[in-house]
Amino acid sequence: MVSDAATTMDTDDVSVRDRIPFWNDWINNLFQGLQSDLYGDTEFDGRIASAHAGEVILTRLESNRHRVMRSRTQVRGSEAGYLKIVAPFYGCAGVEQKGREAWVSPGEWSIYDTTDTYAVSNPSRVEHLIVMVPKAHLAERGLAIDELMARRLGGSGGIARVALETMRSAWRELPSMNDDAARCLGDVITQCVHLSLLDLAGRGTALTQRENLRERIKQHVRRHLADPDLSVEQIARALNVSRRHLYNAFADEPDGVAGFLLARRIEACRLAFDDPKLADRSITEIALAFGFSNPAHFSRVFRTHAGVSPSAYRQAAALQRAPSA
Repeated sequence: MVSDAATTMDTDDVSVRDRIPFWNDWINNLFQGLQSDLYGDTEFDGRIASAHAGEVILTRLESNRHRVMRSRTQVRGSEAGYLKIVAPFYGCAGVEQKGREAWVSPGEWSIYDTTDTYAVSNPSRVEHLIVMVPKAHLAERGLAIDELMARRLGGSGGIARVALETMRSAWRELPSMNDDAARCLGDVITQCVHLSLLDLAGRGTALTQRENLRERIKQHVRRHLADPDLSVEQIARALNVSRRHLYNAFADEPDGVAGFLLARRIEACRLAFDDPKLADRSITEIALAFGFSNPAHFSRVFRTHAGVSPSAYRQAAALQRAPSA
């Protein structure tokens, strides 16, 4: 559980060279076992402040781009289970869990289960409200939680928008509340989240036809990343659907199906560059292994997404792995 004493952090409080390890340690300790990845960046700044509303924990986080991941080992070592909400004030977040991925921007939120593996991507500078509700407080109400994780809420209004405004208002007003009032406010947040999930479940969590197709597309992409011929047309043929249906399935995604395919390929290459076991493989070999047939094109798109060239990213990743003197 997050301690009341550990409520604020600012990387400005430490030297520039210590900021990345300082941030990584804070993220790991604050959120009970979490790995932070900085997309190969060598400079970083971030601020975190947390407050309690009874057993509900609210955190405001501002930082450079980064990604956080929770592995199976970290899940096993966790002390408590929460359902965790990310609600951007600025920037966007991509939540991955249960084989699904949901991108949320200001005015939306997504929820995920800390007792299972997950990843949250923040590809640009962000300012988020993060809310942690004890999982037991919602699971005991008969919700089929697994099917509700990594979905987008709030964008179409309704109770999910009310929940978002309640969480934001709670963050603003908590400093002026006594413990009893804060505890009641935590109960209100829990109830609003519960009603939002009930509403989501009632709208066919087990997935609308479009959501089903989107998940089939994403699974197909992940299984065939190494195929250089993988394209929108090839996916449509393989799944026996029209290109129009393919595009419609990704209408809510920021970059469409082609953007999803490209992002997954770049992410696979990035993870390979991070892996010390693959250090003897060339950049070109890794790019070819994940479907890039033109090294110059790969270098351009990698730089666009990562902010640095593949070679610079790999060198920075190697430096981060090297033991400090």
